[in-house]
Amino acid sequence: MCKVNSALHFQKRPHGHSSKDSDAHWVPNTDVYSAETGLVIKVELAGMRREDLELTIEENRLRISGQRPDGCRAPKCKFLVMEINYGFFESVIELPEGYDLSQAKAAYQNGFLRIDVPVISRQSAKKLAVKITDA
Repeated sequence: MCKVNSALHFQKRPHGHSSKDSDAHWVPNTDVYSAETGLVIKVELAGMRREDLELTIEENRLRISGQRPDGCRAPKCKFLVMEINYGFFESVIELPEGYDLSQAKAAYQNGFLRIDVPVISRQSAKKLAVKITDA
């Protein structure tokens, strides 16, 4: 397994530190990498439905949250191994400057959520004129 260090601010919200009324119970495995056209965020969410996922944007932060139900285990079962996480999850990724979250596109397929965030194009960058007055 390889952990990559980067300047990207990735805030995982462990149990007890969620912004929602209910606490986040787990954080999904996530890859974030740059490609020619922008950033790619890939989140492992096996066993979830697209309807159970929520993506929200606030300034340069992308919040990924949802709930994976646990409806398949028998009542009063005794686990020998439990590695699959269930319940509410949340993670927040703070993107560096230069990426346009308002143009992000997301797709969910085969248990993976992929979010493509394009680089800010020169055309979409706002130009502001500074008026010069007589002193």
